[in-house]
Amino acid sequence: MLLDDRVVIVSGIGPGLGQELALAAARENAAGIVLAARTESYLKDVEAAVNDQYPSRTLVVPTDIAQRKQCQRLVEATISEFGRIDALINSAYTPGKFGLFEDADLESWRVPMEVNLFGSLGLTQAVVPHMKRAGGGAIVFVNTMVHKKPLETQGAYASSKGALTAASKILAKELGPHGIRVNSVYMGWMWGPPVESYVQAVAHEQGVSQEEIVAGITQAIPLGAIPDDADCANAAIFLASDYARVITGASLDVNGGEWMP
Repeated sequence: MLLDDRVVIVSGIGPGLGQELALAAARENAAGIVLAARTESYLKDVEAAVNDQYPSRTLVVPTDIAQRKQCQRLVEATISEFGRIDALINSAYTPGKFGLFEDADLESWRVPMEVNLFGSLGLTQAVVPHMKRAGGGAIVFVNTMVHKKPLETQGAYASSKGALTAASKILAKELGPHGIRVNSVYMGWMWGPPVESYVQAVAHEQGVSQEEIVAGITQAIPLGAIPDDADCANAAIFLASDYARVITGASLDVNGGEWMP
């Protein structure tokens, strides 16, 4: 199993990728899975789903990663429960407000910056001392294809994730000597609750079938299908595992071939 005896924190537990990351960690035999997100009720639902399928030890810690004290509380709770932190998967994010740049209130851009950039980095900073004392660890940032293949109206989101890209490479350089690996996965379209809702809404708005909307999306994807969010989660789990023990500072594109640098 890829995560045998590992303690993993997953931030951003929610419908879609966050839940699939937790289930994948359990499937790969993680010794402890710490579930973090702002909504406790949903965390409990995911915990129940994990424990129903796998004999994993889970810990629920409601956390707003934009609040540094809450990040520290999350890390302290993990250490208290499991004694160590082997991997952190930074999946929490907010898309911010979509809109054209010329019409934007740039103050609104601060929200995705606070969550996607500073929140992810703040949680990362909180785990680093524990990983250093343990002699190593793995940090994975969930990033987005949007800042590589720009989409109109998503400037705030793309900018926050672009800044995270730069930061992740500096972290990989600085933390490598301590045995801490830092990598990023760049997700494109992912088939799961968020995209399903989007497809339904657009189909209704345009008066066409959902199949037509999906066909429009997949025509740009060489593999011919929207990647399932569970399959996308596997890429992050790989980077958190010893199978990637000599990989750091890497950017793994997970989008069915839609973006090829």
